[in-house]
Amino acid sequence: MKRSSGARVGATVAVGAVALALITGCSSDDSKGSDEGKGKEGAATPTTAAKALSAAELEKLLLADADLDAKKYKVEDGDDTLPKSKAGVKADKSECEALVWATGALPPGDTDAAASNTVSQVPGGSGGDAPEDISDALNINMTFVGLSSYDGDGAEKAMKLVSDGVSACGGGYGMTAEGETTKVTKIATATSSGQGDESVAYVQSVDMDGEGTADFKTEVVRKGNTIATFYSFDLAALGSGKPSEIPADVISAQLGKIK
Repeated sequence: MKRSSGARVGATVAVGAVALALITGCSSDDSKGSDEGKGKEGAATPTTAAKALSAAELEKLLLADADLDAKKYKVEDGDDTLPKSKAGVKADKSECEALVWATGALPPGDTDAAASNTVSQVPGGSGGDAPEDISDALNINMTFVGLSSYDGDGAEKAMKLVSDGVSACGGGYGMTAEGETTKVTKIATATSSGQGDESVAYVQSVDMDGEGTADFKTEVVRKGNTIATFYSFDLAALGSGKPSEIPADVISAQLGKIK
């Protein structure tokens, strides 16, 4: 396992595909982005008269331990792993920034009403007991969950920024977070969960300091005037040539709390 030169900042930056890739210090020489199909887009419930929820209201809608199987998941506030604001996360192409923000559990659109946390799979599904072997200890899956809310048709506009970004940034882009720059070499549309009023999923292929690429999946879902973003990092998937998958039960549980 080769340690990336960016690993020293991964634990504090943890911004989307870049940051959690750096946490592992691992690389994959031949991984490829997924372009299996497109997520559901369009077909919206009208929200032109909608009023945005406040950040405090969104905090109450975030997943908690009681919302998930305690033997499988643990919910944390994400204060030590998630970016604090959009100001510290930049793409070298403006049309790609919505993708970066969604991946980092930040609002993809123009709003200050946002909340985020992390959901980690318990190693071995043992309810928090120590893993029995090293394979369980390395089976780390963490999902960044972000909620944002918008006035009027702001949520629809935010979804368009995401879908337009996937199309415009297929050839990749550069990203800077906390002073560390990383190259996303490719973006491909992926199959979404199909939940909510609109959903878009995409896979980003991240350069691992010239030692191959690793693939990471993000999904963005709109339900009314609230957007939920999901990005999962799966250590076990890094060397498989497949993107980290977002747990379906985490998506369903989170969307079930949004009215």
